[in-house]
Amino acid sequence: MRLGNWTGDGTGVTVILPPPGTVGSGEVRGGAPATREFDLLHPTRLVDRVDAVVLSGGSAFGLAAVDGVMQVLRERGLGFPTALGPVPIVVGMSIFDGSVAGIPPSAGSGRAAALAALDGEEFRTGSAGAGAGARTGRWRGRSDPGGLGRADGRVGPALVTALAVVNAWGDVLGEQGRPLFGGGPVERPVAGFGRENTTIAVVLTDARLTKTDCHLLAQSGHTGFARALHPAHSRHDGDAVVALATGEVTEEVDLDLLRAATTEVMARAIRAAVS
Repeated sequence: MRLGNWTGDGTGVTVILPPPGTVGSGEVRGGAPATREFDLLHPTRLVDRVDAVVLSGGSAFGLAAVDGVMQVLRERGLGFPTALGPVPIVVGMSIFDGSVAGIPPSAGSGRAAALAALDGEEFRTGSAGAGAGARTGRWRGRSDPGGLGRADGRVGPALVTALAVVNAWGDVLGEQGRPLFGGGPVERPVAGFGRENTTIAVVLTDARLTKTDCHLLAQSGHTGFARALHPAHSRHDGDAVVALATGEVTEEVDLDLLRAATTEVMARAIRAAVS
């Protein structure tokens, strides 16, 4: 997998470019998603391959970053084959950040992030890429740190990685279940404060999985949300997870063990985003 960022003024774009033939699926559980091409990810849909995933700030405006990534892939002849040429399958997910009132990511931003991935530029986490404008803890009337986090794990011969852009309405919880910011128990939420939020994430594995398997893996990613965020999946969050499997590991990998590992790795990626 190739990873690339474009970081702007309080916003950004993160692009994931998997190898050709990567299988993908996903699931939305938040009540206010900003997504593109998510219907294609349902296990019953025809297309089972994903050429890129784009994470961005700017809410629905930021989905324009997908156009720039599609242009880069088209120039390289990548995409779903059709009679008129390949059509790149690029999934987009966006968070709500301050660029909604200013200059959100554009097609040019997406192109820059895709080229950064292809050129092998250093990939940073934290307040970088799509995590540059992310915040958390708004349900308490605060604005705590958010960001882009990564964590890795292994199940037998297979690797599993989670990338998460954490811009949650709720708190990020530590391993003991207590908020990482504020120092107290979960109490005194502020009604109506900070209703524009989202955590978006990608699960990456080199195991050989079907599209339905990837759908189940995305569901386990959401379980990781529930372990590391409180509350998660609110009506005001656009929480979404995409799961990608490259199939490079030909040995059989136990899907349930892989799902269990995904839950843990996702929770660690969320915590890493704010550490």
